[in-house]
Amino acid sequence: MSSLRNAIQRRNHKERAQPIERSKWGLLEKHKDYTLRARDHNEKRKRLKILREKAADRNPDEFHFGMMRSKTVDGRRVGDRGNKSLSLETAKLLKTQDAGYLRTMLQVTRKEKERLEQEVVVEEGEGSELRVLKDREGRRGKHTVFVESRDEQREFDPKEWFGTDDMGLKRTFNRPRKSDVDAQLENEFAVTVEQRPKSKHELAVEHEAWKQQRKEQKKRIKSQEGKLNLLEVVKQRESALTAADQDLELQRAKMSNSVGGVNKNGIKFKIRERKR
Repeated sequence: MSSLRNAIQRRNHKERAQPIERSKWGLLEKHKDYTLRARDHNEKRKRLKILREKAADRNPDEFHFGMMRSKTVDGRRVGDRGNKSLSLETAKLLKTQDAGYLRTMLQVTRKEKERLEQEVVVEEGEGSELRVLKDREGRRGKHTVFVESRDEQREFDPKEWFGTDDMGLKRTFNRPRKSDVDAQLENEFAVTVEQRPKSKHELAVEHEAWKQQRKEQKKRIKSQEGKLNLLEVVKQRESALTAADQDLELQRAKMSNSVGGVNKNGIKFKIRERKR
């Protein structure tokens, strides 16, 4: 009988939802949520109780030798790790090695930046023509036309000036001209009149070739944009290495007493060079 009782569809009991007038308080807390919150609260209470007992039982006269090597700064205990300060000559030698490493990396970064600049500017394709790339925010370049007066500005027609249509105005490179399009259409019409109509196979082959050409063009544009982003990263790295090299040179000059600095009272000073 128990198996037969379990085979019958029973009513699905649903938990009460948050009333509409209390919807601003969020979801209604269920029993499982209360259980987790209460368990976490009790654990924190136990932990605080243990800490209070330890603080109450602490011996105010307790002493250990670690107190001699530590101090309290802004409520935080700062201890001595036992590190020994390096001598001035050793520090100068280490900073010289650091300067050599920075200059080597700076030279490598500059060579990489020059290579990327040459690859980004020239797009490899038919004729290797120049193109306007997007910047980091995705905006394209603008073409500004200067006129003589406000009347010319009001009567200015960009389609007539550039000799293109609405679709051509949206492009910033390889903008099609009406004259070129008309000449191309005339040539295609002349060739079409002389030749026989193309078959379905020929049209399919031309469509497949057009798709392949478009795919390669998109791939080339994506590669150029990736190189542009990499160029920005390399420029930032170059500026960071240059700043680090200059800061290190200033530190070495201060250690050699060849420039000024800031004393312990925060007063700037400058070491004068001996007149010759």
